[in-house]
Amino acid sequence: MFSMAATAYLTGLGSYLPGEPVENDQVASRLGGVDRRTEAIRRRIQRANGIRLRHYAMDSDGRTTELNEELAVKALTAALADRGIGAEQLGMLACATTQGDLLVPGFASMVHGRLGGGPMQVLTATGVCASSIAALDAAVAKVRLGDHARAAVVGSELSSRWLHQRRFTGVADHLDAHFLRWMLSDGAGAAIVEMQPRPDRPSLRVDWVRQVSLAHEHDVCMRAGLAGSELVAGQTWQDYDDVATAEREGLLQIRQETSVLGALAEAGLRQFEDLVDLGLIDLRRLDHVICHYSTNAFRDVVFDALRTRVPGLDEDRWFSNLETRGNTGAASIFVALEEAWRTGRLQPGQTVLLAVPESGRFSFGFAHLTVVAPRTPRRSPRSHG
Repeated sequence: MFSMAATAYLTGLGSYLPGEPVENDQVASRLGGVDRRTEAIRRRIQRANGIRLRHYAMDSDGRTTELNEELAVKALTAALADRGIGAEQLGMLACATTQGDLLVPGFASMVHGRLGGGPMQVLTATGVCASSIAALDAAVAKVRLGDHARAAVVGSELSSRWLHQRRFTGVADHLDAHFLRWMLSDGAGAAIVEMQPRPDRPSLRVDWVRQVSLAHEHDVCMRAGLAGSELVAGQTWQDYDDVATAEREGLLQIRQETSVLGALAEAGLRQFEDLVDLGLIDLRRLDHVICHYSTNAFRDVVFDALRTRVPGLDEDRWFSNLETRGNTGAASIFVALEEAWRTGRLQPGQTVLLAVPESGRFSFGFAHLTVVAPRTPRRSPRSHG
């Protein structure tokens, strides 16, 4: 048993984005759907979300080229290499995804099997975007308890196989499904969590992690496997005579109730303000905000509202790579954090807020980090002869 640890540190980060970057005008040729109406929808959605480049684990013929678990392992391997350790030194693996490659077993078990290493605790956090913060929270908690000296957390998504035109052929035209078709893409991001900061380079101290669900106040917003918006026994995709029938009815499309996204932004702002009121966030000393959002329109709503509370708020504090990496769901926050870290944006002594709103049924994840410098070894006094 390890000794009790008061805190935890992120000591290595990694990400993986499959294939070459895909530009806006190349998306239709990759996912299919080049008729005039679909093309008009695509252009309108892409103008609004601001994404210019994204990645798909899918070739030009619509064939999946990598498994979701492979994306996760490649991000984990990069994080382990960044830290300079092997998988056998991990005591826990926490994995977040919207949908693994298989229905059973759990995603974390499959990732562990491919990653290797030794015996370890595994956890699968499912949901949508905020499942990444749930996985991080679990890994940090176990390290803080002293149950494990090291843990790894990864968020990974392979959305493209849900987005190809073949999922829409012969299916009623649902604009809520087309919305996500031109929003989501593939990728993975990972972090190593330890009870001590690394000795050779800066680390990110995890000050706190918070998650909250508002599902008691909101209906389902982002969904798959459900006919309509009401969940009724006997009417999910598993209750149909066969999966093919469920697919023809559109139940295997990922749909977004776009009319309530404004309410999601407002609810997220209230959660942010609650953290400020509790003293967990000091706006005067908050150096960086890394926020996952699906569209630049969401960012503008949030930032405009914050300006009313914090006059002169510097927009340079905010970092997002949505435009160049795409919306990778549960992976997005780690993909963004890794890039901010690797490019030298974060410096010792600075604070970082991670913020992840999730539209599935209105939930939010936050984490507060502080960049700490490596400890300087104490020099022993010279002896005098």
